[in-house]
Amino acid sequence: MPHTVLLAEDDRAIRTSLERALTLEGYRVTAVPDGVRALARAHTDPPDLLVLDVMMPGIDGLQVCRVLRAEGDRTPVLMLTARVETADRIAGLDAGADDYVAKPFDVEEVFARLRALLRRADGGPAGRGVPGSGGEGPGGQVVAGDLRIDPRARRAWRGTREVELTRTEFDLLELLARNEGIVLDHGTLYDRIWGYDFGPASKNLAVYVGYLRRKIDVPGATPLIHTVRGVGYVLRAS
Repeated sequence: MPHTVLLAEDDRAIRTSLERALTLEGYRVTAVPDGVRALARAHTDPPDLLVLDVMMPGIDGLQVCRVLRAEGDRTPVLMLTARVETADRIAGLDAGADDYVAKPFDVEEVFARLRALLRRADGGPAGRGVPGSGGEGPGGQVVAGDLRIDPRARRAWRGTREVELTRTEFDLLELLARNEGIVLDHGTLYDRIWGYDFGPASKNLAVYVGYLRRKIDVPGATPLIHTVRGVGYVLRAS
């Protein structure tokens, strides 16, 4: 049974070409030109994945994502954005998107990101597979200092405060925590989280790490996520 994709893109040329490419890749695609129809279709025929253009007339992709998340819908969302500033990309994460790709994009990159989202949605924890020193807590929880992660429930706490994370943020944090004290290079992080190395020019990883820091390393708390310049990132609890 092919996975279903709901594609919302107001640019007809992009919508048509991406719909064709996704269909050839083996997905069953429903393509709509705006957010209103995207919401209606998501309610009547829930897809396995949503691909939403950020800038659409009326209800845009960010609003569609916010509505679905407010309703408790956790369907993986990939945002398409023509905006390249970090703040604009973070707006998509704030709305509850799991990942984003900037226009103009390589269709192979879209495929890679969708495969990663499906892998995690199907229960394949991208954060596992690299041996590390993250402590095991009760019930298989991952513990690093005052950070506690429950992989089965996909919940995380810093001290007594629960941290709300998107699917991609959770997988990245789990991977770093399971490898506490070990520097993970960019290639390893891309491979484990996205299943594809987008190369040194990509800002995707830096955006997600920065967003995780905003949520995890709150004022007054010991910073957990550290940059090793020219190499990658490491989570240190002490």
